[in-house]
Parts: sequence; structure tokens; C-alpha cells
Amino acid sequence: MERSKAELRATALAARDVLSGAQRIAAAQAIAARGLPFALARGAIVAGYSPIRSEIDPGPLLQRLATEGATLALPVIAGRDQPLRFHAWSAGDELVRGAFGILEPPPEAAEVIPDILLVPLAAFDRAGHRIGYGAGYYDRSLAQLRRSKAVTAVGIAFAVQEIEAVPSLTHDVALDYVLTEAKVFDFRSG
Repeated sequence: MERSKAELRATALAARDVLSGAQRIAAAQAIAARGLPFALARGAIVAGYSPIRSEIDPGPLLQRLATEGATLALPVIAGRDQPLRFHAWSAGDELVRGAFGILEPPPEAAEVIPDILLVPLAAFDRAGHRIGYGAGYYDRSLAQLRRSKAVTAVGIAFAVQEIEAVPSLTHDVALDYVLTEAKVFDFRSG
């Protein structure tokens, strides 16, 4: 019998939650050391995220991408059942607590449309499907962004978050890549 997304999410999050602080830091640094698995166009806009709960920290990777010429952004939650908005951000810029207490750029930061979206997740499979927290923000955001231009979706996760299969629905948007400390998954070549 197929397990529900809620059960799969809970199992993957429990595996993620037991990682030590040292394991989390090492994983984030390993992903940053490897960088993106594709060429980064100078000036490309890369949207990261402010990690919550026990999510992997994209900060080291974002710092590397900034040194490679990327323009950085972070998401802003516009409202329930709405796509995320993305605002320009640089390391050291002041952040404010937004919806759900998540750190985000202040309202006066310029709104941008990312070329590359780093996506947090609870679980992923080898087909590029992900389980988030169930609110659909990233599915809605990717669907909207891709109506105006090509946007590369890169999941960032710990290796322990990989599961055998994610039940996929028609509104679920697949990832192009997933980066873990152990491996790069490229779903475009399949």
C-alpha cells in the first residue's frame, strides 16, 4: 500500500532532524565546494531561502555563487495560496521576520525574477519529485515563474532525505536537480 505524503514527510523529517550540527555544517560546505552542476551565467539571479527547522543551510552555496557573479535573492511569502515573490538580497543585508517568522528581505528590497531557484524540501526521489511542507508555495511559484521564462529548480537536501518514491500529483512541479552532500542528481538527462 502506498504511503501518504504526510507519512513520507514525517519519516524524512525525522531522519533529517537527528543529524548533528557538525553533520549539517559539513553537508552545507560539501554542497558549496561542489557548486552547481551546470554553468552559471554571469549576473544570473539565484534565489535561495532562509533555512527553517532542520533544513540544510544554502548560505555557503549562495556565498560561492555570489563570488561567481550571481545576483542573489530570497523568497517573500505574499500570502496563503499565493506564489512566493523574490527580492534581491546580498550577504550582510538586514532581514526581517515575515510570515511564519521566516527571515526575508525587507519590503523595499527590489523584486526580481530568478533564473535559478534553490528549493528546500522534506523528501525527494530519483525521479525529481519532492515533498515540501504541504502548503504548495514552491509548486505554485515554479509554475508561475516558468510561464514567463525558463527557471532551473535545484533542490537542496541532506542525503538522508532521499526516499524510494514520492506520490506525484498533476500540480506537483518536478525539480531539475537535487544537490546533497553525497551526490548530484540530474533529472534533465533522464
